[in-house]
Amino acid sequence: MHLGTHFTFTANRYPNQVAIVQGNRRYTYEQLDKEINRVAYSLQKLGLGKQDRVMVLLKNRIETVIIYWAVQKLGAIFTPINLRLAPDDIQHCVIDVEAKFIVFETTSAHLIKNTKFEERPILISIHEGQGDITYSELRDRGSETFTPASINEDDISVILYTSGTSGKPKGVPRSHKNEYASSMAHIVQCHYQNLDKTLGAVQIYHTMGIRSLLAMVLLNGTYVISPDFDPDEYLEMIDEEKITCLYLTPTMYHDLVYSKKAKIYTFNDLNTLVYAGAPMSFDLIKKCYEVFKPKHFINHYGSTEIYTFTTCSNIMEKPGCAGKPGLHQNIRLVVPGKNRKPSPESLVPHGEVGEIIVDMQSYEAFKGYWNRPDATRKAIREGWYYTGDLGYIDEEEDLFVVGRVDEMILSGGENIHPQDIASVIMEHNQVDEVVVVGEEDKRWGQMVVAYVVVKDPQVTAQELDQFCKEHKKLSNFMRPRKYVFIPKIPKTSAGKIMYRKLNSHDSEDT
Repeated sequence: MHLGTHFTFTANRYPNQVAIVQGNRRYTYEQLDKEINRVAYSLQKLGLGKQDRVMVLLKNRIETVIIYWAVQKLGAIFTPINLRLAPDDIQHCVIDVEAKFIVFETTSAHLIKNTKFEERPILISIHEGQGDITYSELRDRGSETFTPASINEDDISVILYTSGTSGKPKGVPRSHKNEYASSMAHIVQCHYQNLDKTLGAVQIYHTMGIRSLLAMVLLNGTYVISPDFDPDEYLEMIDEEKITCLYLTPTMYHDLVYSKKAKIYTFNDLNTLVYAGAPMSFDLIKKCYEVFKPKHFINHYGSTEIYTFTTCSNIMEKPGCAGKPGLHQNIRLVVPGKNRKPSPESLVPHGEVGEIIVDMQSYEAFKGYWNRPDATRKAIREGWYYTGDLGYIDEEEDLFVVGRVDEMILSGGENIHPQDIASVIMEHNQVDEVVVVGEEDKRWGQMVVAYVVVKDPQVTAQELDQFCKEHKKLSNFMRPRKYVFIPKIPKTSAGKIMYRKLNSHDSEDT
């Protein structure tokens, strides 16, 4: 069964349940289903066929959701693009995916204005006066009856482009089965319930955004959205709409709980908090408990390629823990190889750091990158997906993620894991954030360098070096040899560190 059928089942099950809210606009499942069908009819009349790509350059809004479900019902492929991508990356995605339609809004019009198309797509604008046709024309000219496509659960449902912290974004095709399995796993792993209500705060171009949308539909829940993330506005929405579950990045949680308006509300209906995309500090975990008082608080560790790796639901007792494999999942830790290919049989003992690899038999697993057989061969070997992440398993069989293989520092013949050093430096009471990397060095091969955001500008490299020297958890050879003081750590919208944007101004050698 494909996702479009699932939506129809949901609409028939609770037709009068509120499905989506944006400001003063509210759609029941019956109303939403009718508009989806009208838009699907118009898209089909314009020539959208099975497995054609629809590129979407939209913020989270009701029209985005309707386009998504219309595309699913027609068996086409929904391809949302991060509006924050550079124009060159947008150009790359347009050429790579060969979109038949591009849907955009006023704020994203500039991203396609100078794009060179090999074969020009039909341009659909959410707002009047732009493009070949507007969304309102699609809706108004449509009929609730369209010709159903023959869709298989293994057909591609979406192509999600990775954020591209290094190199060009890669397209990740995900089937209807992948998306359904991932959403059902999310529901179970996060203790969601029938008729739940959530915020659609994470943009739909991200796997977290898609998951929030699908989980609510499968539960006949309510999806509450606003095109832009404003902490004060979202706090009010959580209270007024009686939101029961949240799935956000740590950065979003930070902005919510440290807003002055967080003290106004009681959040009595909020049961579940889930985070992903980046680590969450213990201080932020405690603050979230203090403000929201959740019954469940889950760390989800996964990727666009395979939605779930592991989940942890006892983060208060084990901060930083990624937990155990998810509902459909099996993982291994193998001897890491920065310049060689590790074997899935080269397992590391519990307690030792290894590369995390994930079983490709999972229903949540993609089959390979779009138009990138080279990247597929690198990522998938002998039935396992190589995450590139480093971690270890503790005595309770729980996973802890400590860094990336390509971030592992090889200095003087020693393997140094940056997160071990960063966690020590973060204990200094004047350090706000830190990233540790390896820089090329003639003598050592690589030199340990710490990029630091400090609370007090008077903090010096010598002070931090002395702190590291005296710390019992840090060996002498692991100490940074250079400190770079920067105003903030560059990150993607999902909270991932953008290593290529780290710079070396204001550095101090030790």
